[in-house]
Amino acid sequence: MTTPGAPGAPGGGRPDAVRRHDPDARGFASDNYAGAHPEILAALALANGGHQTAYGEDLYTRHLQEVFRSHLGPGAEAFPVFNGTGANVTALQAMTERWGAVICAGSAHINVDEGGAPERVGGLKLLAVETGDGKLTPALIDREAHGWEDEHRAQPQVVSVTQTTELGTCYTPEEIRAICDHAHERGMTVHLDGARIANAAATLGMPLRAFTTEAGVDVLSFGGTKNGLLFGECVVVLNPDAVRAMRHLRKLSMQLASKMRFVSVQFEALLSGDLWLRGAGHANAMARRLADGVRQVPGVEVVHPVQSNAVFARLPRDAAERLRKRHRFYFWDEADGLVRWMCSFDTTEADVDAFTSALAEEIGKG
Repeated sequence: MTTPGAPGAPGGGRPDAVRRHDPDARGFASDNYAGAHPEILAALALANGGHQTAYGEDLYTRHLQEVFRSHLGPGAEAFPVFNGTGANVTALQAMTERWGAVICAGSAHINVDEGGAPERVGGLKLLAVETGDGKLTPALIDREAHGWEDEHRAQPQVVSVTQTTELGTCYTPEEIRAICDHAHERGMTVHLDGARIANAAATLGMPLRAFTTEAGVDVLSFGGTKNGLLFGECVVVLNPDAVRAMRHLRKLSMQLASKMRFVSVQFEALLSGDLWLRGAGHANAMARRLADGVRQVPGVEVVHPVQSNAVFARLPRDAAERLRKRHRFYFWDEADGLVRWMCSFDTTEADVDAFTSALAEEIGKG
């Protein structure tokens, strides 16, 4: 008897779904819009077939620990999860007590883009500090790093930084080291939201451990989806003394994948070779090309340094609205006419040049 869906069985290997989009269409709204890298899809197919123990006891997840340790040091322990918000919430829960608070930049993803999940689901208090470039400093941290003896105040226990930041800027290892030393001296630990950590490594030209483990970061949310994965992120514990009950909290936070091998094998494909760096480096290069092109268009101002795969620009609102109908992107600050353009691992030079030309056309219409 033939097993349904097996090779040779009726309908086996033939999908009933149909393609409903143009695979050549690309935009500049988000690196999340990109599909999965072909090498990632190949890895998923490799891990398919047969049975593997569920909930992380599979061979792929076991080997994944070696992969992360090769990048982040022998003490690193990786916990695959479904998505970035899940990674951040689970990590911060593990790093705080019930009365704990997290200091972060006002622009931080945990503060403005996660639907209140760190506070509502994680049960912690965010202490947001406004920054000009998305980057915290020891002096900025001290605006909220106080009141440990005050029973009326949520207790600052964690500093969370984003690398690269939500404004596309990149911390140097020295800047992260200064933050970690400052936080540790005050009894706090440091979490790094690394949704675009590969872009930071490509910009800095340094190994991942140079601005994480060696700089003093305690826990890392390691991003993959923005760099070619189909789905999945990892919480990576660099300092085991900074967390408690990670395994229980991952389950409690609904981030424990039963078929975890399909998350783990993607990270193995991403990190075992140079795919992670190739994809991020290309996205960064396309952002620089885009910034160089739009700077030549009268009426367009590139606002922040282009240090990753993001370009922030200010342009006339009416031109931006017309351009969005041709190439989707987001307003960062609608009142100010500030927009964000993101490049991805699959953005081409032709995509960038076509967008720049369309921008010039719309600006020219007045």
